[in-house]
Amino acid sequence: MLDQKKSVISWAMYDWANSAFATTVMAGFFPIFFKEYWADPNLPQQSTFYLGMANSLASIIVAALAPFLGAVADRGSAKKKFLFFFAFLGVVMTGSLYMVAQGHWMQAVIFYVAATVGFSGGNIFYDSLITGVSSEKKMDFTSTLGFGLGYIGGGLLFLLNVLMFQFPAFFGISGKVMAIKLSFLSVAIWWAVFSIPLFLFVKEPKAEKGVPLFQAVVEGWQQLIGTLRDIRHLKVVGLFLLAYWFYIDGVDTIIRMAVDYGKSLGFDSGALIAALLMVQFIAFPAAILYGLFSMRIGTKKAIMIAICAYTLITLLAFFMTQKWHFFALAACIGLFQGGIQALSRSLFALIIPANKSAQFFGFFNMLGKFAVVFGPVMMGVITILTENVRYGILSVTVLFVAGGFLLSKVNIEEGKRVAKEYL
Repeated sequence: MLDQKKSVISWAMYDWANSAFATTVMAGFFPIFFKEYWADPNLPQQSTFYLGMANSLASIIVAALAPFLGAVADRGSAKKKFLFFFAFLGVVMTGSLYMVAQGHWMQAVIFYVAATVGFSGGNIFYDSLITGVSSEKKMDFTSTLGFGLGYIGGGLLFLLNVLMFQFPAFFGISGKVMAIKLSFLSVAIWWAVFSIPLFLFVKEPKAEKGVPLFQAVVEGWQQLIGTLRDIRHLKVVGLFLLAYWFYIDGVDTIIRMAVDYGKSLGFDSGALIAALLMVQFIAFPAAILYGLFSMRIGTKKAIMIAICAYTLITLLAFFMTQKWHFFALAACIGLFQGGIQALSRSLFALIIPANKSAQFFGFFNMLGKFAVVFGPVMMGVITILTENVRYGILSVTVLFVAGGFLLSKVNIEEGKRVAKEYL
C-alpha cells in the first residue's frame, strides 16, 4: 500500500514539475515578452498571428509523432525512456530562451516550439503511465491529483516569477527584462528537479512480449496500423476522441491565447499576470473538488458541465471591456480548467485496453495536439481578416458546441465493456 501511494505521488509530481512551463512560459510570460520584446510591439495583430502559428507548429510536430511513439513505447516497455528524452528537450530549450536577444522573434519561436514539443511529447508517456500506478476505482482521483499538484506547483513558481518581475530590485535583478529571462531559466531548473521522483519510484509495467528498442521501432509501424484497426472496432473510443478533438481545442486555445487576447484589448501586463496567477490557485482546489464532484454525478456529466461553462465564458469574453471582466472570467476558468483536463484523461483510460495504453494515449495526445493546430490558427486568421481580435475569440465557441454534442453520444459503460474484451 505504501509503495502504491509513493508511486501515485511520484507520478503526480511530474505534473508539479512540468506545469511550471505551462504557467510561467506558455500562458504567462512568453506571450507578453514575445509581443513587447521579441516581436514588434507596434503590430499586436501580427504578433498574435505569429504566436498562433508557433503554437500550431509545435502541435503539428507532436501530433505527427504521437501515435507512432506510443506504439513503440508499448512494444519496448520504453515509456520512461521516451519521457526522459522529451523532458530533457523541454528543459534545455526552455532554459535557452534566456539567451534570446531583443528583436530576435524567429529564434524565440524556434526555442519555444522545441520546448513545447518536449512538454507535449513528454505528456504522452506521462499520461500513459497512469494505468500502471492507479486502479480503475481511483483513476479519477489520481488524474485530478496530478492536475491539482500541477496547478499548485506551477502556481508557486509563477508567484515567485511574478514577484521577480514586479520587484526586480528586491531580488537583486537589474530590471524587468532580466527578471523574465531568469524566470525562463527557473522553469527549466524546476522542471528538471521535480521530475526526478517519477524516474526513481514509478515502475513501468513490462510488455508481455517485450522487444529491444530498435526492433520496437520497426514493429511500432505495424502496431500503429493495428491501432487504427482497433479504434475502428472500438467505436466508443473513436467517438470520444472526436468529441475530445473539438472541446480540448477550445480549452487549449484559451490557455495559450488568453493573455495575448488581453494585451490586444489594451490591458496592462501586470493585471494579466495577476489574473493568470489567480487561475492557478483557484484551479488547484477546484481540480480536486471537481474530481470528487464527478464521483457523485459521473465523469461524463461532469465534463459536459465544464464544456457548457467554457462556452459561456468564451461568449462573455467577446463583450469584455473592463479589467475586472478579465479577472472574473479568469476565476471562472480556474473552476473548470483542471477538471475538464483531468477527467478527460481518466475517462479515456477507462475505455481503452490497459495493455495498449501508450499507443492509445498517443492517439489521445495526437488529436489534442492536432486540435491545437486548428484553434490558435483559426483565432489568428480571423483576427487578421476582421481586424478585430474579438471575433477571433468568439470563433472558439464553435469548438465547445461541437465537442459537447459529440460527447453526449458517447456510451461509457459500453466502452468499458469492450475495452476489457480486448485485454
